[in-house]
Amino acid sequence: MSGWAEVADGVFQRRYDPLDISVCVVRGSDGLLVVDTRSSPRQADEIRTDLRALGPLPVTAVVNTHAHFDHSFGNQSFVGVPIYGHERVPAHLDAYERPMLAAWVARGEEPAEEWAEVVITPPTVLVGDHHRLLVGGRVVELLHLGRGHTDNDIVLHVPDASAWLVGDLVEESGPPMYGSGCFPLEWPGTCAELAGRLTASDVVVPGHGRPVDRSFVVGQQAELAQVASRIADLYAAGVPVEEARRAGGAWPLEQDGLDLAVAAGYAALDAGGEPQPSTSST
Repeated sequence: MSGWAEVADGVFQRRYDPLDISVCVVRGSDGLLVVDTRSSPRQADEIRTDLRALGPLPVTAVVNTHAHFDHSFGNQSFVGVPIYGHERVPAHLDAYERPMLAAWVARGEEPAEEWAEVVITPPTVLVGDHHRLLVGGRVVELLHLGRGHTDNDIVLHVPDASAWLVGDLVEESGPPMYGSGCFPLEWPGTCAELAGRLTASDVVVPGHGRPVDRSFVVGQQAELAQVASRIADLYAAGVPVEEARRAGGAWPLEQDGLDLAVAAGYAALDAGGEPQPSTSST
């Protein structure tokens, strides 16, 4: 879809079809950190070929921003390289991605040959809320700011480049995607936590789409907060979950994934959960 773009000093993004997925690279003095591995070993091998354009440096580390297939199913092509991910990634893979892959293979979902080649490969280095990585002398912070798109989202902060690589906590080429294992009531608070750490000059690279800035993150956080508030209001009014998606007029984000958002939000409220504070600083 595009070549490598240097979005910040020594930080590169390449956008790939399908899904306009962002693959990012942090270049250090002695190696490359690759962020996300796409949907299959074939697609990951394409990344490895494309990395040659950045010079002869080896890949010294990989990070999965979260467990979803389009960010982690290429991991097997990086065996032998430390792969970092949140400590809840393995459980998510077992609960959602592994059964989904099995169903795709069983019914011959296209691209069938690619799905048949996938060996789900969890991260080899599991991290908690904060981990500090050195990439050729450069500090890269791995931060879990809370639950949102999944319960295992990691954002990467590259302080010396004023760059943030945020996975699907923020999306630009489409609306925020409520997919498997999402937390719609908590996502606004997590996004607010991210926005609170950003400066006006920071570069933010979303999991899908072009780089954005803090003002974009603040705007998307407001949309997430509206969705969470609508779900909570419908639940409080006793609207059945099967009717909630079509109740009360237009939603701030129109997409098929809102059905899953409503179901996940109702389940959380049934379990005694409440929306987190969702107002970001402006």
